[in-house]
Amino acid sequence: MLRGVPGGESRLRFTPLNYCTTVSVILLESNNCWSRKRSGPSSRKLALAIATQGFFISSTSSSSPFNSIRKKRPSRKLIGERLRSEMADHEQKAVTADVTSGDMSFQPILEDGVFRFDCSANDRNAAYPTLSFVNSKDRETPIMSNTAPLYIPTFECLFGKQIVKIELPSGTSFYGTGEASGQLERTGKRVFTWNTDAYGYGPGTTSLYQSHPWVLAVLPNGEALGVLADTTQRCEIDLRKDSRIQFVAPSLYPVMTFGPFSSPTAVLIALSHAIGPVYMPPKWALGYQQCRWSYDSDKRVLEVARTFREKGIPCDVIWMDIDYMDGFRCYTFDKDRFPNPKSLANDLHQNGFKAIWMLDPGIKHEEGYFVYDSGSKSDVWVQKADGSPFLGEVWPGPCVFPDFTQSKARSWWASLVKDFTSNGVDGIWNDMNEPAVFKAVTKTMPESNIHRGDDELGGCQNHSYYHNVYGMLMARSTYEGMKLANENKRPFVLTRAGFIGSQRYAATWTGDNISNWEHLHMSISMVLQLGLSGQPLSGPDIGGFGGNATPKLFGRWMGVGSMFPFCRGHSETGTIDHEPWSFGEECEEVCRLALKRRYHLLPHLYTLFYKAHTMGTPVAMPTFFADPKDPSLRKLENSFLLGPILVYASTMPGQGLDKLDCTLPKGIWLRFDFDDSHPDLPALYLQGGSIIPLGPPHQHVGESNPSDDLTLLVALDECGKAEGSLFEDDGDGYEFTKGGYLLTHYVAELQSSVVTVRVSKTEGLWKRPKRRLHVQLLLGGGAMLDTWGMDGEVLQIVMPSEQEVHKLVSTSEKHYKTCLESAKRIPDIEEVSGQKGVELLRTLIELNNGYWNLKVVPWIGGRIISMTHLPSGTQWLQSKFDVNGYEEYSGTEYRSAGCSEEYNVIECDLEHSGEVKSIMLEGDIGGGLVLQRKIYIPKNDPKVFRIESSIISHKVGAGSGGFSRLVCLRVHPMFTLLHPTESFVSFTSIDGSKHEVWPESGEQFYEGNLLPNGEWILIDKCVGLGLVNRFNVNEVFKCLIHWGTGTVNLELWSEDRPVSKQSPLTISHDYEVIGIP
Repeated sequence: MLRGVPGGESRLRFTPLNYCTTVSVILLESNNCWSRKRSGPSSRKLALAIATQGFFISSTSSSSPFNSIRKKRPSRKLIGERLRSEMADHEQKAVTADVTSGDMSFQPILEDGVFRFDCSANDRNAAYPTLSFVNSKDRETPIMSNTAPLYIPTFECLFGKQIVKIELPSGTSFYGTGEASGQLERTGKRVFTWNTDAYGYGPGTTSLYQSHPWVLAVLPNGEALGVLADTTQRCEIDLRKDSRIQFVAPSLYPVMTFGPFSSPTAVLIALSHAIGPVYMPPKWALGYQQCRWSYDSDKRVLEVARTFREKGIPCDVIWMDIDYMDGFRCYTFDKDRFPNPKSLANDLHQNGFKAIWMLDPGIKHEEGYFVYDSGSKSDVWVQKADGSPFLGEVWPGPCVFPDFTQSKARSWWASLVKDFTSNGVDGIWNDMNEPAVFKAVTKTMPESNIHRGDDELGGCQNHSYYHNVYGMLMARSTYEGMKLANENKRPFVLTRAGFIGSQRYAATWTGDNISNWEHLHMSISMVLQLGLSGQPLSGPDIGGFGGNATPKLFGRWMGVGSMFPFCRGHSETGTIDHEPWSFGEECEEVCRLALKRRYHLLPHLYTLFYKAHTMGTPVAMPTFFADPKDPSLRKLENSFLLGPILVYASTMPGQGLDKLDCTLPKGIWLRFDFDDSHPDLPALYLQGGSIIPLGPPHQHVGESNPSDDLTLLVALDECGKAEGSLFEDDGDGYEFTKGGYLLTHYVAELQSSVVTVRVSKTEGLWKRPKRRLHVQLLLGGGAMLDTWGMDGEVLQIVMPSEQEVHKLVSTSEKHYKTCLESAKRIPDIEEVSGQKGVELLRTLIELNNGYWNLKVVPWIGGRIISMTHLPSGTQWLQSKFDVNGYEEYSGTEYRSAGCSEEYNVIECDLEHSGEVKSIMLEGDIGGGLVLQRKIYIPKNDPKVFRIESSIISHKVGAGSGGFSRLVCLRVHPMFTLLHPTESFVSFTSIDGSKHEVWPESGEQFYEGNLLPNGEWILIDKCVGLGLVNRFNVNEVFKCLIHWGTGTVNLELWSEDRPVSKQSPLTISHDYEVIGIP
């Protein structure tokens, strides 16, 4: 008999279990931590659970709630009023429950090192079904194990909330929490899992579009522990206290721990065994994808596709946003703008593009609309508490919403998707599926709405239970519909909302971000956090969704984004164009280089996804994964790993690759590129001991062929060894699951000054394609040795002497530096991004013809920040918004009045094409004076652009006799030197003397008879071009040449005197590019 316990005389069953390590005696009241309301009387019962070394003790009394560990499913008969009564009854009792607390009891599940924790055995029996686990039985079935959990969570149940805490060693770092903005290392942060339409979110936003109640803890010794709170309901993840994880969610839910294991990767592999790995994407889905809200017609779609091919910029997919629909009705097409979607898809397919179309959950409430009618007939809509269909306002107006918790609703949706794909649909984009609802304070449907869910999902519940999984279930339905349409093709689905486990059905993106540097920086951490939460197929809207990107921002973002697992550019309606060619030639070239990099790396990226799909390994990882024991790596946010590749990017506007100080993990890391190094592209490093496969940079995946040349990039480790693998299959379909693939393992080894590269092992039924093999052996500093042969043969590279290696490395480093210095940099332009529904008040003005492209910033000094000669592709001037570039001053002092004032546009002449050909600006410089500037391209001489500047008296006081203060019009352009050592200024003075002024001369003034006789030329000998600046010698009294770091100022100064209305100061001058023999 157990004294002091009612019913203690009942018989006890002792089941030997050798995994329990603690002794705890907990008195529980069955209604304290409510799990679900059962039919029948609710009697108060006390039970005793004793967990002791080697035993789990439970009562076998017929009245004990601990009789069975099997879950009692809710009856589907609990509907209508009875269901609402049950829910109300539960809510009232949950609030008035007593407090219970203690250590959680545990069972080993799934595999060694994975444990399930519950507040009690009673709670274990009563817990809701899991929607995160791929196989629900894995969570419910204990296994025999000799391991015990090192960290035991504690719990407290209070007023319907279950609070779980896990204390970990000091110095533990936290990651995960799914789709979360802000910092990479999550200590000090708090997240609420409640899927939310979060347009323009910031680093402090606590609820985004997806919910992952998961934390990855990296312990001070480099080992890692994963913790999953397996609840679909709103959950607070509180990491504000150092080394403590706290979950708070409605009672009751189990908690799973994974580990501690030897590494974070081992934890993620174990997690994938529970929630399932990422589905295997079709290979084309790893190419670049172009989207916009919206390409307004099929003609515009084809124009964008054609431009990609004409400009040689790789791309695989064009997306159709919501405006393709007829009045925003899903599964319809606008008859005027998209009259023949199948023909559009065929045209895209012929040019190597796939077509992806959006489908939202909101179905227009309209009789006669076939989707609404069939859904109503099948009774698939989410209901209000009174049992009638819920109506919510979204894009089409009043809408009903499919109840994806019901199998019949999922089948109904899947059948619609199946028919929809017959239009040539290659992929489907599920948006607005949090679900988002307009004109609602909560941005979603009421929590009191009713979902008549399947038993295995949790049965009939209100919306608060299913809210966080609504998007995942919609994605699942879409995925299943695409499989129905063609079982020989892999579906591609992109979902905005999701839950932990969504990776089984869909890719995701980081939602409606903003075009600014903060969001560029955050995008790296956000992609990594999703990967650390089981979703490796993700990426941001490259360039930012909301607001206007600047050329520098867009190019830098494309450089980083081209390395993300999912790579898509997207922008909202009302913004400027955000295609790769929309920001000038410099940015276009950076985008081209970035995307060619991606296509070079596609064999490696596809292999990473095969491993992620079959083994659960991550694709993109934080840098600290290379050395989890090194605490200095744990907060690095501008670098990440793609397998053994380290991508190091600059996310600061004023800091290019040439100014980036890279923190590398311990060991050997060898820099490499594709002869494409650029200050606005990330640096790439390969870890010693690694081999990665590379392919040709095709324009789209469909151009690739198994017989293409294969390149192996090799970096030896300290022992002179390396290994890597290449996965190949059809790129689509499921033959790879039946052996229809080739997985090749390559090894390299240095012995006696000879590096041998060979195949060590193969898997799969495919025969090796007959193709050439190019082996590139990295030496350091970007230097490499290479050899050619046939794939499958043994290839060898003879290592040169140490002195020769040093010389090769030195030469390569010099070449690399020269490439960075000579690269055509994207202008450092900063523009204010607009917010949704707000017109941009400050807009960059472009003057453009076939010879010149000028970019003018009126609101800061009226400065020219970019001056590009289009025929030669030479950018002679580039600057930030607020300093340098082409400036004008009203005094001899540097940056005197006129350089930073806000200028008004008083004239702006447009051609019929809409291009600006002439602009006049005026800035108030005080004392009744204005600085007026006209910039234009003469119609009779388009090779020239001209600037006419004046300091004019508007309101000079009568007491001064109508004359102003002493002023000087000082023209101050700062030109960029692409080749500083090969550049000089040449001119002939008024006295006939000839001058060549080189950078080493520093600063020089020329006046009087030494003044240039009406022109001087900035010559770049390397490119054979000269920038001629012509001026009126009667207006210019002094010329200044000042050489800076990679720049030169060619200044024109007027005389220094007062001005009146009758006697302004004026300088007229023009620029032209000429060839230099």
